[in-house]
Amino acid sequence: MSATFSELGAIVVDGDVIAREVVEPGTDGLANLVEAFGDGILLPDGALNRPALAAIAFSDDEKRATLNGIVHPLVAHRRSELIERARDDERSPVIVEDIPLLVESQMAPMFPLVVVVHADVDTRVRRLIEHRGFSEDDARARINAQATDAQRRAAADVRLDNSGRAGELVEKARALWHERIQPFAHNLQTGTPAQPEPRLVPPDPLWPAQADRILARLRTTCGHRTSRIDHIGSTAIPGMDAKDVIDIQVTVASLEIADELTDALLATGYVRTPITHDVGKPDGRSTVGEFDHVDDESLWHKRLYCSADPARPTNVHLRVSGWPGQQFALLFVDWLIANPGAQSDYLAMKRRVAAQGHGSTGAYADAKEPWFIDAYRRAWEWADTTGWRPR
Repeated sequence: MSATFSELGAIVVDGDVIAREVVEPGTDGLANLVEAFGDGILLPDGALNRPALAAIAFSDDEKRATLNGIVHPLVAHRRSELIERARDDERSPVIVEDIPLLVESQMAPMFPLVVVVHADVDTRVRRLIEHRGFSEDDARARINAQATDAQRRAAADVRLDNSGRAGELVEKARALWHERIQPFAHNLQTGTPAQPEPRLVPPDPLWPAQADRILARLRTTCGHRTSRIDHIGSTAIPGMDAKDVIDIQVTVASLEIADELTDALLATGYVRTPITHDVGKPDGRSTVGEFDHVDDESLWHKRLYCSADPARPTNVHLRVSGWPGQQFALLFVDWLIANPGAQSDYLAMKRRVAAQGHGSTGAYADAKEPWFIDAYRRAWEWADTTGWRPR
């Protein structure tokens, strides 16, 4: 698959190739492996005998940790060198990183798009025996030491089945490149957010998992500069029809911090939009925040970033902790989940507005605003009655 992306114009940084480079004869990497595991891991010509090393290193967790402790830092250093060189390329190419242990190393949230190639265990065992010279026991030991299928599925934005012939995977990779990767890269380069259709769809069982991956990316990107990150909006409400857009709220201490995150969010796949405020609500309040004068329009200010990924539209709202917009985004989800009547009312309103045929998501949102003014009051009355606090 990496070869296909390379043919299409990507710069490929192949972790498997790097892992071989750093343990070639004469390298410190190979010398350190011999010191740790003995001369038995060498071929007669002095090169690394990979099946022999695998038979030793994958036999228990301590030996595998020793192997990883030697090889991973060397691979990481070389990877950084290659990526820095690729970023200096004036063509601004797509950088594709082929990382065999992406899930195991917990690196998936570092990337705007994660593609996992999968096949059933028996197929993987057969290929290790035929193409890599492993015994069946060694092949199964290696697979058992790797991430489970469930863990790979959770990390993957895209899963490509590689159980068939090689040409089938090439066809899938080319389609992915033209339909998603290349448009995604173009949108990032031009600062263009993905433009979803403003129409309601039935609840998608994949929304929670998609939101979890987005949350993990944003936690990695924002780090200590955020106090919390939450899945908000209609897709966070089980069973609710919604636009196929994931809404996420990143809570920060100030709008200055929100602005400082612009470059980091762009690198993660999110472009800044001109939208800088929510619509203020009359008689606004924030019972759990530190701000009392919430009729001040400035307290409804925010920053909005949107995903450039055409296949996963996402709105990322950066709001200040305790400000009314930040509080209401959290309250609204809890209020609707706890009040089926309010949820039905909201869904009926959305269907009425959707039937009006608004041509953009902005027009669709504006048409819903009168309902939200009353919902704001109702939700806070419920919060006062129940003693609600953000989770």
